[in-house]
Amino acid sequence: MSNKVDIVNNKAGNASTAAEVFETIHTLMHLFRGQQFRALRDGPTAITHMEAKALAFFARHPGATPSELVARSGRDKAQIARLIAGLKERGLLLAEVDPSDRRVQRLHLSPESAKAQEAVRVQGDRLAKAAMRGLSATECEQLLELLARVRANLDADG
Repeated sequence: MSNKVDIVNNKAGNASTAAEVFETIHTLMHLFRGQQFRALRDGPTAITHMEAKALAFFARHPGATPSELVARSGRDKAQIARLIAGLKERGLLLAEVDPSDRRVQRLHLSPESAKAQEAVRVQGDRLAKAAMRGLSATECEQLLELLARVRANLDADG
């Protein structure tokens, strides 16, 4: 009977460790993003996390539509409409009418928001280097390999 209890305890321990790994990843990303966006929130542009995510989307997809952001973000259409309206009012997003369908707006970063995106990238690079301080190149590669395996496991189960 004690062997069965040990097997159960070991399995519970493994499940607990797995949950702890993901809780740690979540905590790390929360710390990283909090520090990354604190500089922007307190800066002259005062960009929130969600605004920065939207701007990053349009930086990667110039000329994309609000509907494309809705589809990619999983956010509510009304929430995205308010977000985009606010970014346009502040001059962070520029809209042009799609020549083939005048009902569609194509969005682009303004020069000011392009600077803010660069600030996010620079801050992200700085934080990433600080986070990896003390880890060797080999350890960083090992961590990447392990995380890739975890991702592959999730992709296989998805």
